[in-house]
Amino acid sequence: MSALDQSGLEVLDRTECLRLLSTARYGRVVYTVDGLPAVQPVKFTVRDDTVWFQTAVRSALSSAADGGVVAFEADALSEEAAWWVTVLGRAMTTLSLAGPDLSWQPSPAVRELRVGVSIEVVSGRRFVG
Repeated sequence: MSALDQSGLEVLDRTECLRLLSTARYGRVVYTVDGLPAVQPVKFTVRDDTVWFQTAVRSALSSAADGGVVAFEADALSEEAAWWVTVLGRAMTTLSLAGPDLSWQPSPAVRELRVGVSIEVVSGRRFVG
């Protein structure tokens, strides 16, 4: 049986966290703007222990993601099940198209950056029952 936290939630190990992340399409990036927390939803993929998503060049997120530490969270919530996974890691940006296939096209009107967040710390929980 899996370990439970003090709230009675199942504590997920790294392998299960990464498996669940690979099933989600959307998540949220948490970063800092002028010393305050900011959250932005993104479409993402996971490749080689890195969460990848796109953002506009010269956006607040692209500035924060250029070498900064960010958090990323994805989840699935339904009547039958609920889980969430949180990643902490250093972000990097690239204009290169040689990165991972993100399986979607950027808006033609917006110049996009690819952002990778290294999965340095990962934790997850699941409702039991």
